[in-house]
Amino acid sequence: MAVDLGKFVSEVKKEIAFEDLSGKTIAVDAYNTIYQFLSIIRQPDGMPLMDSKGRVTSHLSGLFYRTTNLIGYRINPVFVFDGIPPLLKQKTLEARASRRATAAKEWEEAKAKGMIEEARVHAVASTKINKEIVASAKQLLDLMGVPYIQAPSEGEAQAAEMVKSGLAYASASQDYDSFLFGADVVIRNFTLTGKRRIPKRNITVDVKLERIFLKDLLEHLGINQKQLIWLGMLVGTDFNSGIEKVGPKTALKIVSGAKTLDDVIGYVKGRYGAEFDTDPVEVERLFEKPEAEEIGAPEFNRLVSGKKPDKAGLIEFMCREHGFSEERIGKYADKLSDAGSGRGQKGIGSWL
Repeated sequence: MAVDLGKFVSEVKKEIAFEDLSGKTIAVDAYNTIYQFLSIIRQPDGMPLMDSKGRVTSHLSGLFYRTTNLIGYRINPVFVFDGIPPLLKQKTLEARASRRATAAKEWEEAKAKGMIEEARVHAVASTKINKEIVASAKQLLDLMGVPYIQAPSEGEAQAAEMVKSGLAYASASQDYDSFLFGADVVIRNFTLTGKRRIPKRNITVDVKLERIFLKDLLEHLGINQKQLIWLGMLVGTDFNSGIEKVGPKTALKIVSGAKTLDDVIGYVKGRYGAEFDTDPVEVERLFEKPEAEEIGAPEFNRLVSGKKPDKAGLIEFMCREHGFSEERIGKYADKLSDAGSGRGQKGIGSWL
């Protein structure tokens, strides 16, 4: 479970336009983005897009068209892929796998009963990312000339490190864990702006591009970065389950009066007779000093410079191998080339 900071973030988030990010490098949480595409790009009964060989292609559609549009705004996305998850995340991963398995079963049952709307809801809940999906996503990005980084562990941690070190302007993710990892600027709805339909309610809502500054969030809450991590631990993160009956507002009150992690631990034990299910010292350390690759400016410059889209390769991969429209892919490939022209000759300064 990602940390729940939504109520607090809503007070400091600002709607922006894509033009506001022109010329800036954005570190994109690749798994988070791919998961969104797999979830929303589906047929009415929940079936994802597939090619003639039964391979899922929803993520390829999302990555290709929407990333091309981003580059059209002169935005420089760098996708960051998850590596080996921390051991502390094992419980969360097991719980997610169990929920997906249950949802997949309910999806099939709903389809068999002709309950299309309910089937789609369960289908979305059953979404998972496998090695083949990740490999095809990376292959597509290579053909598009879009750089990506393989993180040693959590992608959000690596993206946050890139922002803190000045290699990227912001981290793009729907999850709020980025703040706990210390990302100074977070962009939400980076690839999902537009209209979104709410299942079972027959309504649509506007999804706008949002920017949140960490300093604004901390000032609004009246706490520091350490206390924000403790707040996340109290309500639950990917690495611990949180404390029962402690919601975001209560958690804020607790950490506001705490000077050390021991203060938080002592309060929880005294007030609720509870203890963290995972060593809180280890969780705190994971957020403060996560496993992330240190990337120097010259290395980063080599990564983002010199990559160009391969139109012939894109048509071969997307159309002949996966069945997309050659006419449409060709038009977008030309758009990608036009938007990215000259980008390979830029130095790191122009990316920032």
